[in-house]
Amino acid sequence: MSHETRIKVRGYHLDLYGHVNNARYLEFLEEARWSFFEDRGDLPWFLQSGLALVVVNINIDYRYPATMGDELALATSVKSIGSRSAVMHQRVTLAGSDKVVAEADVTFVVFDAKQNKAVTLDGQLKELLQSMLDQ
Repeated sequence: MSHETRIKVRGYHLDLYGHVNNARYLEFLEEARWSFFEDRGDLPWFLQSGLALVVVNINIDYRYPATMGDELALATSVKSIGSRSAVMHQRVTLAGSDKVVAEADVTFVVFDAKQNKAVTLDGQLKELLQSMLDQ
């Protein structure tokens, strides 16, 4: 099951055409991922472990322009888990409708600052990510 975050579009999110600027979607998506991990991902464990989720690739498809005053619903879930990286899927819709504003696949690795490298996704870490899979 995906996690939902709501964001209201404000004037400072807009470009010269009155639409949400494409770069702002990166911020919206990041806010939704933080909310997702706070609610479903045992964020304190990550913070104590010295591990960090590091985005290595984002693919965004923009489908419909959001404008000032719109409320956006961002659905976030873990889509797939590999041995060294995982992919989250995020879908942005106009709240209360099926109108898709944007969709993104975000690939991340888990980085260990002590080792200065990405770690293999196994053990407790993999179990945690598997509990967040969209099934």
